This record gives sequence, C-alpha cells and structure tokens, in this order.
Amino acid sequence: MAKRVVLAYSGGLDTSVAVRWMTEEMDVEVIAVAADVGQGGEWDSIKARALAAGAVEAVVVDCREEYANDFVAPALKANAKYEGKYPLISSLSRPVIVKHLVDAARTFNADSIAHGCTGKGNDQVRFEVSTAALAPDLEVLAPVRVWGLTREQSIDYAQKWGIPITVTKASPYSIDQNLWGRTIECGILEDPWEQPPEEVYELTTPTAIGPTELVISFEKGLPVAIDGKRLPLSEVIAEVDRIVGSYGWGRIDMVENRRVGIKSREVYECPGALALLMAHSDLEDLTLERDLAHEKARLEPRYAELVYDGLWFSPLKQALDAFVEKSQEYVSGDVRLRCELPGRCIVAGRRSDVGLYDYSLATYEAADRFRHQDAEGFVRLWGLGVATWAARQVNRPEGDRGSPVGGGDGGR
Repeated sequence: MAKRVVLAYSGGLDTSVAVRWMTEEMDVEVIAVAADVGQGGEWDSIKARALAAGAVEAVVVDCREEYANDFVAPALKANAKYEGKYPLISSLSRPVIVKHLVDAARTFNADSIAHGCTGKGNDQVRFEVSTAALAPDLEVLAPVRVWGLTREQSIDYAQKWGIPITVTKASPYSIDQNLWGRTIECGILEDPWEQPPEEVYELTTPTAIGPTELVISFEKGLPVAIDGKRLPLSEVIAEVDRIVGSYGWGRIDMVENRRVGIKSREVYECPGALALLMAHSDLEDLTLERDLAHEKARLEPRYAELVYDGLWFSPLKQALDAFVEKSQEYVSGDVRLRCELPGRCIVAGRRSDVGLYDYSLATYEAADRFRHQDAEGFVRLWGLGVATWAARQVNRPEGDRGSPVGGGDGGR
C-alpha cells in the first residue's frame, strides 16, 4: 500500500501542483484537506481541482465558527498586531488548519502531513511547529522546498498536467484570505518602492456614498452586537468588514520581519479586523485599571510575536491567554465608530456601565468633587526622592562633589 499524505490544500497554485508532484515524484497517495476559515470560494470546484490534480480524496472542513471563537477571539482580546501593524491574518488560521490536518491523518491512517509553503516563508514554521505540538509522530513534507520550481515554472507544470488553476503569468499574485482579512503577495508587490495597484484590492474598494456610524457592543472583551443586533462573532466580523471596507479603509502596506530572518513587503486588507481591534483597545482605555492596562500593553507585542512565530500551541502562549482572559472581565460596553470618505474610520465615542471614567472626578466645572487639597502632599511625597537626589548630588558646589560625608580618619 502506498504511503498516505494529508495535504493542507488551498486550491491555489502551489498546493495544486504539490498534489501531482508528490504523486509522481514521491509515490504517495494524497488526501487533500481544505479548511473553510471564511475565505469564500466554490468548494465543489476546489474539491474537483484537487481530484483533477491527482488526489485520491478531497475533503472540505467548515472551521469558520471554531476559527472565530477559538483563535480570532483570543487574539482580539489581546489586541494582537505583529510589529504594531499586522493583525495576524494568516498566522491565526494555521493552527486551526493543522488541528484538522492531524484529525484527517488519524481518520485516513496517513503517515504524514504536507503543506505548500516555501522555504523563505513564515507558514512553514507555523505548520511544522504546530504539528510537532499536536502530533509529534507524524512526518511533515514540504514539496515546495524540494522541487525548486519558480512561480512561472509551477504555472507551466500545472498546464502540463491539465490542472485547472486560476493564477496566470499576467496576474501572478499570491492571495491568502480568511474571515479576519486578506493578504496579497508576489508580482509588482515584491518591489517596496512600487505602489500597490488598485487591482489587488477587493475588501476596501470605496463604494459608500456618505458618512455613517455604527455602535459595536462588547461583552468581556468580545464584540457581540452591531447597532443593538446580536450576532455570532464570525458575523460581526463580516458585517464590520463590509461596512468599513466600503469606505476604502483597512489597508496595510508594510515591510515586515519574517521569522526566517528576511524582510518582506506585505500588503493586507483587513477593515473588520482593524476596526474591531481599534474599538476594543479604546474600550479597554475606559475599563482597565491603570497598572493592568500598562502591563497588558507591554505583553501584547510578545503575544503577537508568539502567534506570528507559530507558537500558538506553547506554554507561554497558554499562560498569556490566562492573563488576557482575566483582564477582560470588565471590558464591556459600547464603542461608536464613524466612517467617512475618503478612507476614514475613527472612534467617535465610548461608554460602559463598568467604566472607570468618573465625570465628577474628571470635570473642571461646578460638579467637580476631586479633593484638590490632597494633591499638595501627594506631589511632595511623589517627588521626594528626586528632590533629595537633586539637593544632595546635582546641586552641590563643584569642589564639594565626591568628598566623603564624614570627617577625620575614623579614629586611626
């Protein structure tokens, strides 16, 4: 019996070529597993493409709700953005995909799993490290790292074997999409000096006519309703994506540091993700106590880095999740977003029944009940250390600096 391999199948160029290449060059049976994480697409066509490429079985797993609730939700609570910009679109989807690849490997009695990642990308790390955490007995195959084909050669290979692909040499972009956003690579985008052409965008094409506002309601750190209408998290994301994206807002064009040590130019579309992260962070400003807010802000970049680096299933990530979850206990309330043309989305207001903003303490009007007389002693004690240092060291006469405090020879 031929060796069986479960392939993470996207329906794109690399994974379609990988099906045929592994069948021909490695003499294996390929089971193609496509995970629906909200990217859309004609799943019957994607399954047919996998079978046409030579897969012995093609499976589509609906992971949308699981992805939203178990992977996107923790990252949203953590305000996770790699290098302060990227909301981890692809990074978040890889561990849930690996989880189902492992399940499929057990179901089909496969010896290994495979991915279509290159040797210079981040996804190879995410697939392989997650597999090591969940199923260390499974071998991981990476045909793209072996075959040495350029993108144009891969297109030729697909045409040779009659594999129905959608990528052409005239439009060579590599797209990855899920409910948290969309990534675009390759082609002209590999030159960081070139402006991305409008043709690469789909989620942020301006179609709105006038300004609009929407109220996002949060409960314990998660958005649960839009304008009072309760929705599952996946539908909240999709609706905010649609509304905010119609104003042309939600694009990222950045040079980021990959885990393998190279810089790459990345273009992202994620209006829903960026809007919800902005709203969530703003609500935390209202509801988190000062020290907790500062410590959480310090840990958020580390959290994002762990996810980016493929360490979703790791002890530090689990420990940080516990901290983040506790921090969200009172992150409940409403945030009002205002969208305007061209390409503008801002927080216009926020409110919470458990917010720590107290008007009577903050106002300078007649309602002020802050005890101003307490400030004098507080400020004096707060600055006492600095005042002592300045008096005894900084402001001493030049010739007197550094001389011993005591006198004499100590009795000798």
